[in-house]
Amino acid sequence: MKKFFVVLFAAVLSSCSTIAPPAPSGSVDHLVFFWQKRPGNQEDRKKITDAIDRLRVIEGMTALDYGVAVPSDRPVVDDSFDLAMRMRFTSLQALHSYETDPRHVKEVKEVLLPLTKKIQVYDYTP
Repeated sequence: MKKFFVVLFAAVLSSCSTIAPPAPSGSVDHLVFFWQKRPGNQEDRKKITDAIDRLRVIEGMTALDYGVAVPSDRPVVDDSFDLAMRMRFTSLQALHSYETDPRHVKEVKEVLLPLTKKIQVYDYTP
């Protein structure tokens, strides 16, 4: 019986290690949703994701990921966008620095705006 509890305890501990830790205090998440001018166009999507990837080097960013909408029949889910992106910044100041960084401004002007009909942004502190 003792061996059973040791195995059970080990299983519980190993499953806990897969739980994501909470965001650091003071960090800011930056969510961006893109609606392409040519919805579903893979070449345009690749240009957008390449532009996003080029932003990874900007200081103050601790995480960046992106993906496509998950189709849903649930009325509470908006799956009308083509691509979504999430960035995490160390602070609100880091987010503001990113917004005015020439590399960000260039990608928005030269790639993102020409290929999208709508961009929606949500910023929040976890």
